[in-house]
Amino acid sequence: MNPVQLLTEKSQLAVKALYGVDAQPQMLQFQATRKEFEGDLTLVVFPLLRTSRKSPEATAEEIGAWLKENATEVASYNAVKGFLNIKLSDSYWAEMLKGIAADPDFGKLPSSGKTVMVEFSSPNTNKPLHLGHVRNNLLGWSVSKLLEACGHNVLKVNLVNDRGIHICKSMLAWLKCGNGATPESAGKKGDHLIGDYYVKFNDLFKAEVKELVDGGMSEEEAEKNAPILKEAQAMLVKWEQGDPEVVALWKKMNGWVYEGFDKTYASLGISFDRIYYESQTYKGGKSLVSEGLEKGIFFRKEDGSVWCDLTGDGLDQKLLLRGDGTSVYMTQDLGTAQKRYEEYKFDEMIYVVGNEQNYHFQVLKLILKKLGFDWSDAIYHLSYGMVELPEGKMKSREGTVVDADDLIEKMYNTAKETSLELGKLDGMDEKEQDELFSMLGLGALKYFILKVDPRKTMLFDPKESIDFNGNTGPFIQYTHSRIKSILRKADEQGIKAEATGAAILPKEQSIIQLLSTYPDKVREAGEAHSPALIANYAYELAKEFNQYYHDVTILKEEDGAVKSQRLALIGVIASVLVKAMDILGIKLPERM
Repeated sequence: MNPVQLLTEKSQLAVKALYGVDAQPQMLQFQATRKEFEGDLTLVVFPLLRTSRKSPEATAEEIGAWLKENATEVASYNAVKGFLNIKLSDSYWAEMLKGIAADPDFGKLPSSGKTVMVEFSSPNTNKPLHLGHVRNNLLGWSVSKLLEACGHNVLKVNLVNDRGIHICKSMLAWLKCGNGATPESAGKKGDHLIGDYYVKFNDLFKAEVKELVDGGMSEEEAEKNAPILKEAQAMLVKWEQGDPEVVALWKKMNGWVYEGFDKTYASLGISFDRIYYESQTYKGGKSLVSEGLEKGIFFRKEDGSVWCDLTGDGLDQKLLLRGDGTSVYMTQDLGTAQKRYEEYKFDEMIYVVGNEQNYHFQVLKLILKKLGFDWSDAIYHLSYGMVELPEGKMKSREGTVVDADDLIEKMYNTAKETSLELGKLDGMDEKEQDELFSMLGLGALKYFILKVDPRKTMLFDPKESIDFNGNTGPFIQYTHSRIKSILRKADEQGIKAEATGAAILPKEQSIIQLLSTYPDKVREAGEAHSPALIANYAYELAKEFNQYYHDVTILKEEDGAVKSQRLALIGVIASVLVKAMDILGIKLPERM
């Protein structure tokens, strides 16, 4: 039981004994004691004055005296006006330290019985993963780990956007310009090869538009009538009709992309429990659209397109099927959502998707509700901000994105360069160094992205992220390796790490108190769907250790009981850092 929980419970007993009233927890407000006063926590007694019917000073004094007399954990107290400063005993802190050290599941909350599905990644098969996808993948993975720590049964799912006009654009450009190129013949990962042809399509399209404009057509008309775009649209119709030649090409080119994606996912440490494909779910969506038409929920326009009128809900009209019968993103999202609920009966369905799709998910929930699916209330859009670079936004079709594979390689090289400069290799062989550079590079990337509140747009700077000082992944990784080094030396000297009940310094009390709040931080972060809260908790804990290490003697401490207890304390710090950083998908090195 952490200090706030303990003192809330004991103070409730005090209020009951003194004033004959059951105090609600919200009436008992605790805060850290100000530095100029002695104490660990301070009870603000003003909310209790109606109950005590006494002055703030008298109320604080009475409650303090009762706690000192009846709660063995309370060592002393002092009342300052309406504030009761409470100091807890050394034995309480030692027992708390011992309890945390002995609990292998510390920080993991009890099972909730809830099934939560988290959809993330959701790439298009016309381009490789880029920096924006990296934030999506890291956020989706970390939120999944966070919700598991909150006691939920979590399913990590991916929806691959493997059909649609964007796929046809890459296919058509490959047919026109590819000369039969394959990943092997081009010496490229399949997703990179296909991404090149998506950019190539855009080049061809622009050239045709320019030609039409030069011939006297308006730019808007030219963009609609460019021959290559009409070819791509015709190809999409053929694909939905099952044309054997188009489908065979689609399967071949998507196969190349999947192999490329799998390598990138492996590099990031990402995996999924279930992968859905838009090509397999869009038909279910079209069936739902047909049902909605029959029930009068949707309507058909003169060109044959199908729409849902949401103007009565303060929105607009939403396209569900094009005039040529082909589906749109909303169509397949309807079908996918229904399929998932039928399969898993989820209690919550979280879509990790960028904030440019806020309107899309507002509409998705509303249309599902109109179709009679009450479980649509369980849908939650975890809307995150875009990742930008110092030079601005990225654009896939113009080929100005930061490729995920290139970024991972750059992070590895930056970690290597920085480690060599600082001499943080401690006699490692080549294999160990390689593993360390990878761990540091990925740790820097993941932490830099995840420490930012998901809803905020962020600016990514690779060099800043790899710094061994400040609020970075490598700083926390280095802190962990420093603790493990101390513990190894203690082990070599035959010194046991254990909570002995020895006298505890104020700094040690504050660290134990910070450690005790970790389960509450997990709960808070889970409710907010924000790994940033865990990232910044880990940083605060690492910072506290480094200050402690600077100020306090550990291995050279002469009192054996004190030395053992200090080793136990730093061992728990290392353990909690591992748990917190694991939620972020970050590994911590044993030495560096």
